[in-house]
Amino acid sequence: MPSSGPYLSVVVPVYNEEANLRPLHDRIAATLAPLPGGWEVIYVDDGSRDRSVEILRDLHRGDPDHVRIVELLRNFGQHAAVFAGMAVVHGQVIVTLDADLQNPPEEIPRLVATLEKGYDVVGGYRREREDSWFRRFASRQVNRLTARATGVAMRDYGCMLRAYRRPIVDAMNSTSELATFIPALANALARDIAEIEVAHAPRAHGASKYSLRRLVRLNFDLLTGFSNIPLHFISWVGALIALAGVGFGAFLLVRRLIVGPEVEGVFTLFAILFAFTGMQLFCLGLLGEYVGRIYSEVRRRPRYIVRRMIEGRAESGRSVATREETPGLETRPGTYA
Repeated sequence: MPSSGPYLSVVVPVYNEEANLRPLHDRIAATLAPLPGGWEVIYVDDGSRDRSVEILRDLHRGDPDHVRIVELLRNFGQHAAVFAGMAVVHGQVIVTLDADLQNPPEEIPRLVATLEKGYDVVGGYRREREDSWFRRFASRQVNRLTARATGVAMRDYGCMLRAYRRPIVDAMNSTSELATFIPALANALARDIAEIEVAHAPRAHGASKYSLRRLVRLNFDLLTGFSNIPLHFISWVGALIALAGVGFGAFLLVRRLIVGPEVEGVFTLFAILFAFTGMQLFCLGLLGEYVGRIYSEVRRRPRYIVRRMIEGRAESGRSVATREETPGLETRPGTYA
C-alpha cells in the first residue's frame, strides 16, 4: 500500500441516478472532509442512459483531487460495477455505497470506526427499511439462504453500505468468477466480521433497478456460487420420490390382489405423475444452473469492460485489449477498451 494514497476509498456504482448524484456527492464530501488520512470517491457508471455521466464529469471537474470516475462500456450489473471500482481503489479502507441515497453517507464514519476495532469486514443492516413488504419479505429469505450458504449469520446481506479492509478487497479482486455476490464473497474470505445498524431512507428520485427477474437471478448466483445445498436438496428429493414410488407401487399391488382389476383412481395417478414430473424438471433446472455457471466460467469472458477512466486532472484511457493470460503476468477479471 503506498503511503501517499488516501486512507479511505468510497466506491459508488451508478446507473441512471442523475437526480441523486449532486446531493449525494455534497453529503459524501461534507461527511468525509473531517476524517483524517484523506479520502477519495470512485463513481462507476454502469452504462447509464440518462445524464449521469455528464453530471459525474462535472463533479470531477469541481473536485478532481477527490473524485475519480470509471465509465463501463455497457450495463454489467451492480456487483460487476463495484468490482470495477474496487480494482482501482487507493485506500486502505474501502466502503461501498449505493447512489440512490437510501443508505445515508453520514453512516460511513461509524462503519470505519467499527472496522478499526480489528474487523476485516463491517456490514450494515437497515433499520426500519423504507421498502415495500414484498422486498422486505424477499430480503429476509435471501438473508437466511445466504447465512446458510456462507456459514456467517448476518441480518442484512442486501445492504450495500459496507466497509472492507484492503487485503479483503485485493483477495476479491484476485478471483475470476463472473457471477458472484460481493457480501457473501467477502465473508467467505474474511476472518473477523461485524454488523452494525444503519439508517435507511425512502428513495426520493428514480426507481429501483432490481426487478423481480434480477432478484431471482441474483439468488441463483448466490446459491450456485457459494453452496452445494441445491445439489444436496436434489439428492434428498430424489431419494424421497423413489421411496414414495416404491411404497405406492406396493400399495397398488396389494390393492389389486385384494380388490381385483379396477379403473378407479386414474386421475389420482395422473396427479401424482404430474407432481413427480414437475419436481424432476425443477431439479433438472437446478442442475442446469450449475452447468450454465461452469459454461460461463470456462469461456473466461471479462467481468466488465472499462470504456474510460477520469482521474486527477486529465482523462486516461487504458489499452488492455484482451483477457488472455500471459505467463508471468497477473491478469484481472476486467478489461479496458
